[in-house]
Amino acid sequence: MKYIGSRISINEAKDKTTIVILPHQSAWTNAAMGMWLAMWYAVGGTVIWSLFQLKLTEQERIILYIFLVFWLYYAARITYTFLWVLKGKEWMKIDGTRLTIKKSVGTFGKAKEYFFENIHQFSVHQPEKGSIQAVWEASPWISGGDRMQFDYFGKLIRFGRKLDESEAKQLFVFLDKQIKERLKRK
Repeated sequence: MKYIGSRISINEAKDKTTIVILPHQSAWTNAAMGMWLAMWYAVGGTVIWSLFQLKLTEQERIILYIFLVFWLYYAARITYTFLWVLKGKEWMKIDGTRLTIKKSVGTFGKAKEYFFENIHQFSVHQPEKGSIQAVWEASPWISGGDRMQFDYFGKLIRFGRKLDESEAKQLFVFLDKQIKERLKRK
């Protein structure tokens, strides 16, 4: 087993290589995010309760329904991000002919296969330091942007959530070498 930084583990076998990328872990951030999420659910519960228990005008009901649409959207997004931080991982497998990528939360997630001969323009993408994108993605409330990308039949495939520049470059070199070696064997 090899490691790139503290979040990326690599297990090489004769016929396949497996790479696992874990999200950043911080007990304080996880606790703050959990408390914030609980508060968010309490707000939503209070609004839903008020819809059914209070005497409201039609206009007040409409306002609360509109609020609940936005509330539900952000509740889903933050819940997914919270679960990603706690139980998420990116899993990649390189075998003789393909790269398989799976982003999962616990056991939920779908693996997608990409054949080597169709992978083009493999690169690392880092947002500019100090840019709005970099600051936004550094936030613990966001599951993060993907740092590695390649073109597959005209579609941009991205992976490597919240990898720092050093980790992304090391993983890029490793993956590029693995893919080229496997293509030569073929």
